[in-house]
Amino acid sequence: MTQIAVGGVAVEFGATTVFEDITFTVAARDRWGIVGRNGTGKTTLFSLLTGERKPTRGNVVIQPGVRVSLLEQHREFGDGTTIWEAAAGPFADLMALEASLAEQAAALAHDASDAALERFARDQERFEHEGGYTFTPRVDAVLQGLGFDPDQARVRHIGELSGGERGRVGLARQLVTDAEVLLLDEPTNHLDLETTRWLELYLKSSDRTVLVVSHDRAFLAAIADHILHFEGGTATPYNAGYEDFVHQRAERRLAQARAFEKQQRVIASEQDYIARNLAGQNSSQAKGRRKRLERMERLSGPTGEAGAMALRLEAASRGGDQVVVTDRLQVDVPGRVLLRDFTTVLPRGARVGLVGPNGAGKSTLLRTIVGDLPPARGGARLGSGITVAYYRQDMAQVPLDQPLYQIIADLRPMWERRMVQGHLGRFGFSGDEAQRIAGTLSGGERSRVALAMLMLTHANLLVLDEPTNHLDVESIEALEDALTEYEGTVLLVSHDRALLRGIVDGVWVLHEQEITEFDGSFAEWEAVSEERRRAAEVAASEAEALRRVHEKQKLQSRQAAAPKGRDRDDGRKELRKVSRQLEEVEQRIATLEARVGALTTTLGDPSLYGTPEGVERAHRASADLEEGRRALDAALEEWTALTERVEALTP
Repeated sequence: MTQIAVGGVAVEFGATTVFEDITFTVAARDRWGIVGRNGTGKTTLFSLLTGERKPTRGNVVIQPGVRVSLLEQHREFGDGTTIWEAAAGPFADLMALEASLAEQAAALAHDASDAALERFARDQERFEHEGGYTFTPRVDAVLQGLGFDPDQARVRHIGELSGGERGRVGLARQLVTDAEVLLLDEPTNHLDLETTRWLELYLKSSDRTVLVVSHDRAFLAAIADHILHFEGGTATPYNAGYEDFVHQRAERRLAQARAFEKQQRVIASEQDYIARNLAGQNSSQAKGRRKRLERMERLSGPTGEAGAMALRLEAASRGGDQVVVTDRLQVDVPGRVLLRDFTTVLPRGARVGLVGPNGAGKSTLLRTIVGDLPPARGGARLGSGITVAYYRQDMAQVPLDQPLYQIIADLRPMWERRMVQGHLGRFGFSGDEAQRIAGTLSGGERSRVALAMLMLTHANLLVLDEPTNHLDVESIEALEDALTEYEGTVLLVSHDRALLRGIVDGVWVLHEQEITEFDGSFAEWEAVSEERRRAAEVAASEAEALRRVHEKQKLQSRQAAAPKGRDRDDGRKELRKVSRQLEEVEQRIATLEARVGALTTTLGDPSLYGTPEGVERAHRASADLEEGRRALDAALEEWTALTERVEALTP
């Protein structure tokens, strides 16, 4: 069933055409990945789908009754004051009704009139009918999946959050809605690796339609079954996942290049004939060919080539064999230890990926290694002959008050003007754009300037902190190609799994103030630590089931607070028996919950996967976890049946 139909759509701002002739349809439960260079109109398309903007030409048709929800890059939270209230914003009416029910239940102790009882029963029925007993565990599960403690989220103020945390709250708010179509604009920004995997599983298991703008290739490969590619002033739909799209895109560009070259040869041949015969015996034929040539529709060159970032990274010198040396290094921030007793030697030519949850201290460790911050204890130094180039996540290395031309000219004072202009042109800044002030650039443009500066360092150690943030997919591909050919040493922090898989040959895992070193590729690390991911999935699944239990218990408490009719003698004995069984099952659930939690913690320790013996222990613990999960699921089902029996027997 088609939910969205876009036909021949174009958008123009004055004399500027953003895109034109876009046609595609979206069926229920489709998952579309929307890719293309920054500024090609991906976010503008979303504004058309929400009705915020009207197309200049063409039509956008949304099936009547289908609700469309947009996750914007800039997130607002309405009247929510705590994290939980902000995330649960779509259920504001239900939360108000829940508060009213609590007040009514308390008031019934003093006023048990027929009118009060009738109102309480009516509101309680409405609350249950509209999902009042299911939205709370849904919000809790999404918050936990996105890295928030649901209990702390109820008291922590939204104003205390960092930009990245606000982004995750906005994403949570979007995921809990009842909308049939989700429009997600860069949802993996500010997510660490584990949280991104959770989001993948959440979207894949959802029966909703999803359109997602993203530069995260691994994320797109995991969720998308259709691709819409913005390129050359339009967008081409592909009925394929991301990996198949990459192959089809290459074939399309190759065919386009061949057709263009063939037409250019024909044009050149015709022009030669016309020039030789226009004034001779074959003048009429030459004039006829000239008219046909003027009417010929010209093919464009390969669209993928224009504006592509041409990045090349070279090391000017070889440097020593020991690139980074740490000795019992401790890294602190005020009031908190991020890393303890880290001793290692990073050898020349190594390509190490530093991974860990958000807030673990990855960026702070990088700043300590390059000398921006002093160690709290121990030492960190660069080896002999090592020159370092540091790509900061906040791109503070780019002077915002200077023109782009001056930034490059200061780094290469001996270059002529054409050389400076040429270097900027390699990164998509041509002509008058070279005089733009850096502070006026978008995030993606500033990233390209930072890479243009990095290219001029010729350092033999690259320390890169989230270099793919703000870059479009094709710029990330250019960065990956450049790093693949680079002969120096790389220390990389990134949430881009495709980049990590393609580049690194070693992994540092920062977890609970310790670093586990894994001597192997990131893909190998993902394989051996598969149990960590499965343990996290089990924990999330069981946590949601247990929250539903707690919501049911809250319902029972509320019902118990309301006055009941006169007790009957019939069924009391059976009720006591079932109540005892219910207490026994609740005790068993608590025991199994503790067991599942302990196994999940064990499997979450990265050091378990550093040796073959540890991997074997992880396999055994994973099997025990699966057994515990099944036992807990069975206990929860038994609990549900017993609670329903208690409700039926309660007078």
